[in-house]
Amino acid sequence: MPMLFGTRIVISHPASDALLSDAPPSSPAPSPSLPRAVSMAEDARAAARDLFEGLCGRNPAAAAELEMVLVFCSAHYDQVELAAALAELFGPVPVVGCTTAGEITPFGYAAGSLVGIGFPRADFTIATQRIDDLDRFSIADAPRVLRSLMEQRDVALAARTDAFPDHGSFAFLMIDGMSRAEEMVVSALHSVLMDIPLFGGSAGDELRFERTFVLHEGRFHTNAAVLMLVTTARRFVVFRTEHFVASDAKMVVTGADPQRRIVTEINAEPAGREYARMVGLEGEPLTPLIFAAYPVVVRVGGEYHVRSIQKVNDDESLTFYCAIDEGIVLTVARGVDPVENLEEMMRKLAAEVGGPPDLVLGCDCILRRLELEQRQLKHVMSAALARHNVVGFCAYGEQYNAMHVNQTFTGVAIGAR
Repeated sequence: MPMLFGTRIVISHPASDALLSDAPPSSPAPSPSLPRAVSMAEDARAAARDLFEGLCGRNPAAAAELEMVLVFCSAHYDQVELAAALAELFGPVPVVGCTTAGEITPFGYAAGSLVGIGFPRADFTIATQRIDDLDRFSIADAPRVLRSLMEQRDVALAARTDAFPDHGSFAFLMIDGMSRAEEMVVSALHSVLMDIPLFGGSAGDELRFERTFVLHEGRFHTNAAVLMLVTTARRFVVFRTEHFVASDAKMVVTGADPQRRIVTEINAEPAGREYARMVGLEGEPLTPLIFAAYPVVVRVGGEYHVRSIQKVNDDESLTFYCAIDEGIVLTVARGVDPVENLEEMMRKLAAEVGGPPDLVLGCDCILRRLELEQRQLKHVMSAALARHNVVGFCAYGEQYNAMHVNQTFTGVAIGAR
């Protein structure tokens, strides 16, 4: 089994370029103490076994040292088999996670894999709450969710027999990426979380845009979300970054269906046609790569936030990853160097947590990855993510405090013990 960054990485099958696009960096970072592992096995049970061995070795008793296991998985796995195998292997240790539009492994970007992180009980107390029936979720449901999490956390902290130097809590949300409920859920949760920072990502299904799932209590669920409340003895910081700045090109949404996230008109013209004109591609076919390279942003609370386009429809309307309403002013954004943007952010995060993070748990928009491929920067970014101990997934949207955003990298940097 190959070793990487001091962490046991299990690869059941040699990874082809289609599955594993980036080699490990030549200069490994200091060994992190948070266990993480990845399997490229195509069979769900084999992948689950690989992940268990990568996190716990071949000793089942080692799992007892874990508070929780967090997994991100390709949508190609048989979900019933995968959920059952993980529950069987990890026993009483909770396993939560979601399906993805690509994975961020300890050695960079991958696709078709299963990646996991173990959170040691010595440093973490984690409570989880599943939110079902997202299509019926209302603001009034948020206090109930928070009460459940707080009760779980208080009971768990009171039951600890060891001293726990509490550095605070953060919330991590995984949500059905096809639910169109992210705006409602994240704003409602943030309103009751108060000073607890929240971040998250919308589950994916490898750009099929059909069904996405979250994993909780031994089953994959759709039309659902999982909220984790993490209390830790380690220093941490929740962050958000994007590599775009606003240009002078502005346009007004003059026709929209916010519930379906569809814009029918921009500047009183068919939305797709006018968008193409505004970005200088009039008459060109609109593709995900174009949307990734030419996003639009809105100004909220003095800051610009990306509102990414998912697809152009047959009637020239545009479907967005976020809800968008009539009267909104959209500004065409221009990109800056995404790799330097990441490096600058990592320097700031290291300063805030007292050194290079042991783990950066990240939610990276799939449109960022598509843009990197288009600009032939994917290998460079992949190596940078590995060097900075980033593990996570490519999402259909990201959450940061009260906002559902796109083409953004959100996450938490967790410091050393």
